[in-house]
Amino acid sequence: MNAIDRSLPVSCGRLDHEGRLIDAESRLAELNQRAGGETGAPLAVPPIAALARLAQRLGIAISRNVVAADGDDDLDLWVRADPEEGGIRLEVSGWRQRPAWRASASDIEREGDFFRSAADWLWETDASLRITFLSIEAGERYGFDSSEMLGQPLTRLFHLEQDASGNLPILDAVAAQARFDGQKAELRGTGRMVRLAATPRSDPGGRFAGFVGAAHMLEAPLPPEPGPDTPLPAPAASFGGFPDSFSQRLDRALRGPLGKIIANADSISAQLEGPLKPDYAEYASDIANAGRHLLGLVEDLVDLQAIEREDFAILLEPIDLADVARRAAGLLGVRAAQSEVRIDKPALDEALPVTGEFRRALQVMVNLIGNAVRYSPPGAMVWIRLERDGSKGCVIVADQGKGIAQEDHGRIFEKFGRVDPDEPGGSGLGLYIARRLARAMGGDLTVDSAPGMGARFVFSLPWR
Repeated sequence: MNAIDRSLPVSCGRLDHEGRLIDAESRLAELNQRAGGETGAPLAVPPIAALARLAQRLGIAISRNVVAADGDDDLDLWVRADPEEGGIRLEVSGWRQRPAWRASASDIEREGDFFRSAADWLWETDASLRITFLSIEAGERYGFDSSEMLGQPLTRLFHLEQDASGNLPILDAVAAQARFDGQKAELRGTGRMVRLAATPRSDPGGRFAGFVGAAHMLEAPLPPEPGPDTPLPAPAASFGGFPDSFSQRLDRALRGPLGKIIANADSISAQLEGPLKPDYAEYASDIANAGRHLLGLVEDLVDLQAIEREDFAILLEPIDLADVARRAAGLLGVRAAQSEVRIDKPALDEALPVTGEFRRALQVMVNLIGNAVRYSPPGAMVWIRLERDGSKGCVIVADQGKGIAQEDHGRIFEKFGRVDPDEPGGSGLGLYIARRLARAMGGDLTVDSAPGMGARFVFSLPWR
């Protein structure tokens, strides 16, 4: 690695005593912005923030070489953090780019990190806290494109929150190159909270090479323990003879192991460690596809139990259904390319203002576009169109598949409804759940199709 050139211009900045960026000169401000931060918010470049926190804790000026993620490359920086009244003064020089370290998809630490088996989804970073791995299913479930996040700073995906002591556990772990747990963060743009945990990994030279991490979605806090005078609650509702928590426990128990099975099978199928016999590569692909099918079934059961509870509620908010459709198409882009199907999605300047819940609307769109891709022949097109119908905003998903007979239009929206049970496909719950969600948001989901004419699904929500 080349030596740091301290003769390059120095970019200065100031942090308050809580680590928030007060002001910064252009180069530092732009780096912080690319990492997902802004003035008045905690500094979003983890290695610089960790050094500033250490300087504040010790009460002395500290100068050190750090490596920060920036786009597709790393930046070698020389950072001086100097405590002053009210906070920390930063001087950042060097600004030398170098290729980023890339994690191996078969890294032994990934395979042996059993603490992640109970996680909702998995992530990994390099030494600069740039994302090198994300569970594909996490993006589909929570509304971001896992492939687009690769190479981005971790703070582009998560908005980190301080703990009760005012610290950020992940930054302390970066400074100590140690394991951490209990880092709360918001999944940016969703309002969903997660708890992050990770263990450090090392490169062949023994140097810190990043984190192997897990994300646990946070639920509402549990009610206080009942006292002696507290009346007993009514018996919990059940689903299929099982208690309310059954599907959630099933989800937590299976999601981690299935995610590892899928990731490892995909790695084998892609022959990342060298050539294999074609039969073995095909077996691995079959294993990965079967894992995805089972994981989808688990997710459908969780959603089914949720929407059939008496207290199920939708959070209505202003959303842009055109943006939701574009995001859903982006999430399914890889699947469509593998099936040789093109998706014609709404243009960036198109908008469809409606009222609904973003996450649930995205779930409906992913189901509709995913079905259209699944049942389209190679070389076909899936069209996504927008229109207003009176007091409703509508997204239309049309495909060039074999179509659906008139007498089956009602059956496909039934629970476990399948036109042809012997045909490969989903669980028979997707459209049932999608329609229930659409109607819970004040809209609807309908179909117009005939054999040999493809299918045309219309998802509508109240116009605003």
